[in-house]
Amino acid sequence: MKILVTVKRVEDYESKIKVKPDNSWIVTEGVNYRANPFDEIAVEEALRLRDSNLPSEVVAVSIGSAAAQADIRSALAMGADRGILVKHDGFVDSDAVARVLQKVIEKEKPDLVLMGKQAVDVDDNVTGQLLAEYLGWGQATFASKKESLESAEEKAKKPGLKLGGDKKSMQVAREVDGGLEVLEVQLPAIVTVDLRLNEPRYASLPNIMKAKKKPIADKTPADYGVDVAPRLEVIKTTEPSGRKAGVKVKSVAELVEKLKNEAGVL
Repeated sequence: MKILVTVKRVEDYESKIKVKPDNSWIVTEGVNYRANPFDEIAVEEALRLRDSNLPSEVVAVSIGSAAAQADIRSALAMGADRGILVKHDGFVDSDAVARVLQKVIEKEKPDLVLMGKQAVDVDDNVTGQLLAEYLGWGQATFASKKESLESAEEKAKKPGLKLGGDKKSMQVAREVDGGLEVLEVQLPAIVTVDLRLNEPRYASLPNIMKAKKKPIADKTPADYGVDVAPRLEVIKTTEPSGRKAGVKVKSVAELVEKLKNEAGVL
């Protein structure tokens, strides 16, 4: 079984983000970068599936500048077998990412593609869906699991995605407004993962050293015949408005009155 997992380089969510004076984008100087947290969960799930269904292979793929190699190395240090970096400097929109991944997948022929449900930098949450459409594959989004992150199953590092006995289908649990629903998707398929699927492992020092020797193939969009010129344009970027100070109320009746007449939520 071959599993392809995507890893995007994003701004660290703990960094202080500032908007450029011309509102064109954010200030990137001095900002720390890391692998997208949702993608780290996807990598962890891919490793659990691999280790439960040997022999299998996990391939980590990233699209971005040469600096993104560090985030592929992080996935390799966690346990992925090899990496592919499609080098491109500059902005790549979700549609271009999906079209590049389509070509990578057509060449690699994985049985399963795991992705974070969204990247925390732009929060588009569309790449997985676009990719499934371009490939003509089934998809399941926002994968979670029935067990909690404190359960015995999680401590035993068991996968939350359930591979069918014939290895031709997969059951995916996902959170919905009414609780949890379980879908079955035929492989090959695209699955995007949510926060409560697992807790990613920390890379050990021996595995970090081993990751330095694992192969990363350098590619470009041109190698796959894909034009990544953006079809979307960022018109303006602004900081969110500051929160207003709260007020104290003396009674429930006063609270209801303010919610109704001032906030307009009742």
